[in-house]
Amino acid sequence: MNTLRIYLIWPIFFTILGLVGAFVLGLRADGMPGGLSFLLIGGLLAVLEISLSFDNAIVNANKLQTMTPEWQRRFLTWGILIAVFGMRIIFPLAVVAIAAQIGPISALMLAATEPDTYAQIMEDSHLSISAFGGTFLMMVALSYFVDADKDVHWFEPVERRLCHAGRLSGVAIALVLGIVLAITVSLPSGEGAAFLFAAICGIVTFLAVELLGDILDSKQAATAGAARGGLGAFLYLEVLDASFSFDGVIGAFALTQNLFLIAIGLGIGAFYVRSMTIMLVERQTLTEFRYLEHGAFYSILALSLAMFAQALVHVPEILTGLVGATLIGLALWSSLRVRAAAANSS
Repeated sequence: MNTLRIYLIWPIFFTILGLVGAFVLGLRADGMPGGLSFLLIGGLLAVLEISLSFDNAIVNANKLQTMTPEWQRRFLTWGILIAVFGMRIIFPLAVVAIAAQIGPISALMLAATEPDTYAQIMEDSHLSISAFGGTFLMMVALSYFVDADKDVHWFEPVERRLCHAGRLSGVAIALVLGIVLAITVSLPSGEGAAFLFAAICGIVTFLAVELLGDILDSKQAATAGAARGGLGAFLYLEVLDASFSFDGVIGAFALTQNLFLIAIGLGIGAFYVRSMTIMLVERQTLTEFRYLEHGAFYSILALSLAMFAQALVHVPEILTGLVGATLIGLALWSSLRVRAAAANSS
């Protein structure tokens, strides 16, 4: 219990600070009713972020285990600043600035003075964001399953076939492009072109990050004498974090159009996700639970499919979170059964 408290100190501190800030923000906007409303919405946004990002914590922990202690600390310090301020504030402002062809300061003023207009611009950009994020996340998930060297399987009939397919070059890209093309032809021509362009950008970004990571880490390995993750792994995790954040940031506008309230609520959730990542690494949870990592990547795959589906129909964010949580819960249950069976046999 004491160990758990250590991991929760900073998230709880930021929760109190953030919710007080949300209350004050609402109080200034609409008195006591506004303060209470903002307080409730801030809490709901934090829960939304945690439910959508638990699989992100597991994947982060898996990658962090291969990184040097120095880069682990940088990810957990610099990374939280990028996650809270970069993705929750700068990213929405950048989307609006590009879509409306205005400067970043003008976008900030628009968010502060005309939140409805700001939210509408974000909503109009949802198709491209879903295409980019869905493509990137699907590439991440398939790169885990379509791997000829993978030897631990949860759903064996499916995973063995995907593992076998990993012997063929470009299978993951072909699968993703096939889905992207199917969705593209189902959309009106203008929307289809925007979707296809953003999806291709997602694939190119994934490949570029993988290539850059390999180059940077190979140089570091040559210098340090050991192939340990460094700047390349850090960049990979930051882009992955950004892709996970797309869905939460867009979904947050269903609850409020206030950019600053969104930043507070999702920022609170981001602190808990980082703490879960630290706990998973330090307590070596992934080695204790055999299929937990599998559940996380299945959850990523489900999230990518949900982002693709949003190009055609509305998919409630709560449904996406529940699917991800269910897959991870099933993976945890299967891991506990395997561990219990191993203990009984010994």
